[in-house]
Amino acid sequence: MIRSFKLTQAMLAAVLVVCSTAASAADKVTVQLKWLPQAQFAGYYVAQSKGYYKAEGLDVTIKPGGPDISPVQVIAGNGADVVVNWMPDALAAREAGVPLVNIAQVFDQSGLMLTCKKASGVSSPKDFKGKTLGVWYGGNEYPFLNWMAKLGYKPGKDVTILKQGFNVDPLLQNQAACISTMIYNEYWQLVDAGIKESDLVTFFYEKEGVASLEDGLYVLESRLKDPAFVARMGKFLKATFKGWNDAVKDPAAAARIVVSADMSGSASEKVQKRQMENVAKLITTAGTDKIGYLEPAAYERTVKVLLAAGSSPVIKKHPGKAAYSHAVWNAAQK
Repeated sequence: MIRSFKLTQAMLAAVLVVCSTAASAADKVTVQLKWLPQAQFAGYYVAQSKGYYKAEGLDVTIKPGGPDISPVQVIAGNGADVVVNWMPDALAAREAGVPLVNIAQVFDQSGLMLTCKKASGVSSPKDFKGKTLGVWYGGNEYPFLNWMAKLGYKPGKDVTILKQGFNVDPLLQNQAACISTMIYNEYWQLVDAGIKESDLVTFFYEKEGVASLEDGLYVLESRLKDPAFVARMGKFLKATFKGWNDAVKDPAAAARIVVSADMSGSASEKVQKRQMENVAKLITTAGTDKIGYLEPAAYERTVKVLLAAGSSPVIKKHPGKAAYSHAVWNAAQK
């Protein structure tokens, strides 16, 4: 009996050691989002909710963004392993000394546009002259400034810039002829506020030839020298892409997951489902083996746009191929 009891104790101790080791084996990854919980980031929430990160041996923390949170500052301060950011802001930060590297490009189309009231007299870009235009700052102003340079308009002289908050009030209150909107978010806020779509005119940056790549994933260049980090982030991408594929395939389910992740309780399933349906249009590679792959040609187009901003280019020199890496994406394919 005593021998049997000791054997049982030994076996129990072994089991506890194994369980403890398994529990501590999960690799921690922190991702900083660009904005508050919404369908714009559904892929990450879906991957977490469905256990895709856990299945890859990861313990992922998703940090919401906000109007006072800069993904660049967060990662520069070691507050995250990877951040969601727009390429103009990432490349500007890189040139300024924060060596960000794109490891995946989830959105391969731009959802940014300028939305105007037809009553303001704007029907084409030539009508912008003399008008007040709402523009988001904090890194989001770069595509707009590129566009104005292409049109030959000088901000402050030919057009008046209203530094727009992250809302649609300037158009609702007639403080501006046009404002910045995303096809999956603010545009629909205007419609929900009672403005008929027939009373609005929209200008997609993508169609105007001044679009730059938006939601991509970025890490610090120095960390890519660590094979263990590359492998860990490869698992993160693999699970994330699975989450995005699910979200695109089933917007309603994705919306429910996003709403459950929003601790503020401000999100509604109806709004998030509509948002996800529009976000899906920006991920044309969803469901293919190319999801998240940054096409070099798309990178070069964005760089070209950023360099061609007249007297105020977003970046002063070409960042070269070091600003992106396929190493982590390749690891995700294993």
